[in-house]
Amino acid sequence: MSFINKILKFKRIYITIITFVFILNAIFVSESHAVSYKISQIEISEKFDLNFSKKKVFDKAFKVAFIQLISMTISSDDKKKLENTKLSKIKSLIDSFNVENEKFVNDKYYAEFNVQFNKKNTLKFFENKNIFPSIPKTIDILIIPILIHNDNGRLAIFNENPIYKNWNKTLNQSHLLNYILPNEDIEDRSFLIKNLNSIEDYDFKEIIEKYDLENFIINIVFKDEDKIKVLSKILLNNDFKVINKIYKDVDVNNEQSLDNFIQKIKTTYEDSWKNLNIINTSIKLPITVSISSKEDDKIILFEKLLNNLDLISYFYITSFNNKNIYYKIIYNGSPKKFLDEVENYGLSIVKDNKNWKIQ
Repeated sequence: MSFINKILKFKRIYITIITFVFILNAIFVSESHAVSYKISQIEISEKFDLNFSKKKVFDKAFKVAFIQLISMTISSDDKKKLENTKLSKIKSLIDSFNVENEKFVNDKYYAEFNVQFNKKNTLKFFENKNIFPSIPKTIDILIIPILIHNDNGRLAIFNENPIYKNWNKTLNQSHLLNYILPNEDIEDRSFLIKNLNSIEDYDFKEIIEKYDLENFIINIVFKDEDKIKVLSKILLNNDFKVINKIYKDVDVNNEQSLDNFIQKIKTTYEDSWKNLNIINTSIKLPITVSISSKEDDKIILFEKLLNNLDLISYFYITSFNNKNIYYKIIYNGSPKKFLDEVENYGLSIVKDNKNWKIQ
């Protein structure tokens, strides 16, 4: 009997040690994962002369990285409020950085920087400015640009349309939408010509269904002599909206004017995507979740989930024993959204009054 008691005691000690290791791991991961914003491959160049200073190069890289960060997470209107943020403040948000591919060519210094911004501190900074950022999530999206000359009713599509030809000419590293242009197709041309008189009401179903993409934008540009009207039909994450905008002083036959016009349209689409992924840091939903101390695989998966969810502000372990580990989570969203995200990760939660448990 004494021997059995010793075995049971040893088992309890072992379970406690293993549980403690998981706790240390959780604490370490929740702190060091910084759940950080990583801005990669910032290319910086500087003239190499007597005034050359690596500090100036680093400062330049930090500013560029910050501008890219806010370009990816903040709407275009709010971005203007942050563009003049002081360098000292930018530095305070940085967790770490590293330099790659340093070289000197023709009296010039070149390098690539990777900068990691502390997510928690950055979100707090945005919140203090009354700005709610969005999750920087990239997606593929079908874009169908159509140009109609109102003076003669002529339809310009595919390579006849300068907007189509130049849409992906200049790629912006901070953009989240990866545009897929349709291939030139005789059948598609027939569909568009056939529906020209009712093009604003045409659903483009025959063309869209040829591409295995859940998201699309129909971009119809009506050109007059003095202005351009853009009708955009946008489906993003099952959210459909129609946007009408008018632009003046646009010359689609002038390269610079056309590039500026396309960038303005893309900014509108980027803002639409960001608005669907806003992190409302004013919502601080406290959640307590328990998980069995003996289910190692589920603990690892759950901690991975906690570190990867953008709407989790932070989490920590409140207590543990040889049966359960208890996590306290601060979530910037609704309980339903949290439960949906947990389910999408292959885990399920049982709710018993205020107690939530990973099943």
